Amino acid sequence: MHYLDESHIFLFLAQLFVILLCARGLGELFRRWKQPALTAELLVGIVLGPTLLGRFFPAFSAALFPPDAVQQNMLETVAWLGVLFLLLDTGLEIDFSIAWRQRSSALAIALADIFIPMAVAFVPVMFLPDALLADPSRRLVFGLFMATVMTISAMPVAARGLHELNLLKTNLGFLTMSALAVNDIIGWVLFAIILGLFLQSSVALGPILLVFAGTLGFSALALTVGRPFSARIFDALKARQFPEPASSLTVTVLLGLLFGAITQKLGIHALFGFFLAGVVAGEAKSLSEDTRRVIHQMVYSLFVPLFFVNIGLKIDFAANFHFGLVALICAVGIVGRYLGAWFGVTVARVPRVNRDLISIAHTPGGMMEIVVALLALEAGLITPPVFVAIVFSAVFSSVLMGPWMARSLARRRAVSPVQFLDENAILVALPAATTRTDAIRLLAAKVAARSDTPAEEPIVRAALEREREYGTGIGDGVAIPHVRFDALRNPVLAYGHSAEGLDWDAPDAEPVHHVFFLASAAGAEDIHVQTLALIARAMAQPANRIRLSDAPDAPSLFLALKEILAPRPAA
Repeated sequence: MHYLDESHIFLFLAQLFVILLCARGLGELFRRWKQPALTAELLVGIVLGPTLLGRFFPAFSAALFPPDAVQQNMLETVAWLGVLFLLLDTGLEIDFSIAWRQRSSALAIALADIFIPMAVAFVPVMFLPDALLADPSRRLVFGLFMATVMTISAMPVAARGLHELNLLKTNLGFLTMSALAVNDIIGWVLFAIILGLFLQSSVALGPILLVFAGTLGFSALALTVGRPFSARIFDALKARQFPEPASSLTVTVLLGLLFGAITQKLGIHALFGFFLAGVVAGEAKSLSEDTRRVIHQMVYSLFVPLFFVNIGLKIDFAANFHFGLVALICAVGIVGRYLGAWFGVTVARVPRVNRDLISIAHTPGGMMEIVVALLALEAGLITPPVFVAIVFSAVFSSVLMGPWMARSLARRRAVSPVQFLDENAILVALPAATTRTDAIRLLAAKVAARSDTPAEEPIVRAALEREREYGTGIGDGVAIPHVRFDALRNPVLAYGHSAEGLDWDAPDAEPVHHVFFLASAAGAEDIHVQTLALIARAMAQPANRIRLSDAPDAPSLFLALKEILAPRPAA
């Protein structure tokens, strides 16, 4: 039987038009204010949903979003496709190999950032009144869920915050993202297990063990066997010169569909399968930054706004707002995640100067917290007031993180990159046909020419190893390879310019024309981080990049670099 008619299709297209126009338009405005687009998308849903439009203009609301089951299911289906692809993209952002190489520090931070927030959240939520619980007889499972959701940190929000402070490509950003990657993997495994337990009709030991074994077993199989197998597929696509990014995008989506179907059949949830598929596909080195960028833009420009607006269309936030509950969830979430990360970085012996920034980066709940909460709401595990409190906590923590990190960074001792710039370590023109490796070797040789620096080959090896782990192209035609050595007494900054441009696999897929090479002492963490951030900030200005490109000779280039990298007075 055919349920759709022309009116359904017309109204569906009208709904998509209104939602995307409002969500994308307001989202871009929020980005200019350096706020997450998530806030704008939820706000659009609240305005268009029962909270405002349905309350004050019920007739118009019923005409645009009628209570027709077929009409609602059309929008709901597209919205769920959005969250499936969101989890796929989140997995793609996780580099499991890098996290594994950082396993001692990353695991210490991630475990502390899971178990300490769980302990902080579990006790207070266990004493919530029965009226706020979906099923008071299953209070323990509810407590375990709330404890778990408080552990989930928002990797995309943290990455955005670190990027805006020009810290994402530093060792600090490297460790932060590795710890968040491990946190995401463990957190989703825990949530999948708890949701599976709740959905069991009985408390028999057999089904519980089956869910537990299925979750851990499939995760282990995907991360051990699936990773190299998928890498070979992407390598074959590249070797046979299949059209890109279409081929890699197709394979990535197929992996998501396959893993999602398997986890759904196991009784976990398809979202967990899409997340694992993203992790597996993201390990393939043949999956270029350009392809990842295309996937990311497709997901965040089309699917994600539909999903988060649809949340506001279904929930009356005003009727389900409980101030005391919102305050409690915000407090235990932010405080618990901060304390957990702080304990983890302390155990991992991270330099004291970086502990505050890394801990702050773990505080936002963001999109993933809302996604997990919606799954729990759909499954009947939590009530609408609890869901609304989690949403407010996720948004508040995401908005708070940026200013909090900026304030923490501003408290550091000021550093000027100019004092590390060596006039003899400047290359006006890198030779034509130079590769990324060649450029690093040439600049490393300039650094090694100093009497107080290590030999050239150890510098090159360290820089190339760092490059393999986490690329140093930051976009806008700029790359900042960097190393740290115990034997180095004073930081050294070298620079090379390439008129033709170098393939650096940068996030924006643009060739690199400006290469800065920073070498500093292993103990000079604060100087290293600030220097990288200041270079990135200066080179974000188009006028500065043009001035360096137009410099005719070494003295002119050195003078331009000194003026561009000179400290600016605080605004």
